[in-house]
Amino acid sequence: MGRLDGRTVIVTGGADGIGVTYAKALAVEGAKVCVADIQSPDAVVAAIKSAGGHAIGRTCDVTKAAQVADMVKAAADTYGTVDVLVNNAAVFARLPSVKPFEQLTQDEWDLALSVNVRGVFECTKAVLPYMRRQGNGKVINIASGTAFKGTPGMLHYVASKGAVVSMTRSLANELGRDNITCNCIAPGLVMTDAILNQPGIEHIRSGAIDSRFLKRQQKPDDLAGTLIYLASADSDFVTGQIIVVDGGSALH
Repeated sequence: MGRLDGRTVIVTGGADGIGVTYAKALAVEGAKVCVADIQSPDAVVAAIKSAGGHAIGRTCDVTKAAQVADMVKAAADTYGTVDVLVNNAAVFARLPSVKPFEQLTQDEWDLALSVNVRGVFECTKAVLPYMRRQGNGKVINIASGTAFKGTPGMLHYVASKGAVVSMTRSLANELGRDNITCNCIAPGLVMTDAILNQPGIEHIRSGAIDSRFLKRQQKPDDLAGTLIYLASADSDFVTGQIIVVDGGSALH
C-alpha cells in the first residue's frame, strides 16, 4: 500500500527537470499521475507504466486556459477524480543569463510572469470545480528559495516566485472553506541536467553550496519526501505553508 493509493495527481511541467522526479515519486506511492507539459510527456508516462504505475500524459501550455481545461478533464475522465495538483510548470533554465534588471526586455519579463504566475492561476482555477464537487483536494505550488533572498540578476524570476508564495497564502484562505489545502515548496538551486548544461554554472553552484548548512549540491530526489507529505493524508490539517527545502540556505 502506497501513501497515495487511489489519488489522482496532476503534475504540470512533468516531462522535464524536477517534474520528472515528482511524477515518478508520486507514482511509486500509488498515485495515478497525469503528466502535463508543453513538451511531450510520453517518455515519462512510459517509464511510470513500465515500473508498474499508472499514468497518462497530455501536452499542455499552462498559460492557455482551454488547453488546461482539456488536460484536467482528461485526468478526471480517466481516473474519476482530481485529488492533487502540483503547480510545477515554470521557466528558469531557459531564461537568459543572469543580468541587471534594467537589461531585461519586456518579452523576458512577460515570459517569466505568464508561465510562472498565470500558469498557477489557470491550473488551480481549472481543478477547483472537481475538488469542490468531491469535497476535498490539495494544491501544491512550487516557488523558490530565491524569493526569500532577493537574489540579484534575475528579477523577473524572483518576482514570479515571490508571487507564487503570496498566491499560496491567499488561495489557502479562499479554498479552506471547501476543505481544499494549498501549500508551497520552495527549493534551492537544484542540479537538473538543464541547469548543469548552462554556461558558468560552476560558479553559481559553488556559491549555492557555500550558503547552505548542508554542504552539498541539491538533487531532485531531495524534494520528493516533502512533495509526498503534502500530497498525502499526513498533511490534511496543513495549509497556507511554505516549506523551504534547500539545505539551510534560506531560513524562513
